[in-house]
Amino acid sequence: MRILLVEDDREIASVLAAGLREHGMRLDSCESYVAGRAQALAASYDVLIMDVMLPGGSGFDLCRALRTRGISAPILMLTARDSIRDRVEGLEAGADDYLTKPFAFAELLARVRALGRRPPSMAPATVRIADLEVHLASRRVVRAGKAIELTAKEFALLECFIRNNDRVVDRAAITAYVWDENHDPFTNVLEVLVRRLRRKIDDGFSPHLIHTVRGAGYRFGP
Repeated sequence: MRILLVEDDREIASVLAAGLREHGMRLDSCESYVAGRAQALAASYDVLIMDVMLPGGSGFDLCRALRTRGISAPILMLTARDSIRDRVEGLEAGADDYLTKPFAFAELLARVRALGRRPPSMAPATVRIADLEVHLASRRVVRAGKAIELTAKEFALLECFIRNNDRVVDRAAITAYVWDENHDPFTNVLEVLVRRLRRKIDDGFSPHLIHTVRGAGYRFGP
């Protein structure tokens, strides 16, 4: 699951980022309305977490702006204001959930997971490519009737591939999807992860689905 966190309190942002990454989530973070809007429009996220009080504009305004631009990812609002009026304003702005500070990280994690399980309105809950079935909500993978266990990073890589089915995807796009802005794109971690995924979903099966396109990246499909 890929998360965008828009929070100007660096201490809170650091704690949330560490906790979410520890649970296998990929996370980008911003500290202002302008940066959050630009990042949300530049990349695809499963869940957006945003504070109400942001430099340059409110989280309510950011939520409205993103909904106007067609961003449909679930949005969780964080705020120290717990009045009914504020909650109503957040929901009317297009937010999906609302969490009042201070909160327990376990509750935030549960809400993020619940929001992330909601399939996008235009995306199927199950993707089938050749004899491979990928159940996005339950993260279940089956090939030729055989269940395949994947780690969080392996599933993120597979998810990136199937969202770009039959298109060449370069290293930069893959690393941005699977990891976050702190990942070093010049390491061989991606190649290692691709080899691991190949062993699980390609070795012993036909046709092979993961193809290396030299000098360009990877293509996924029969």
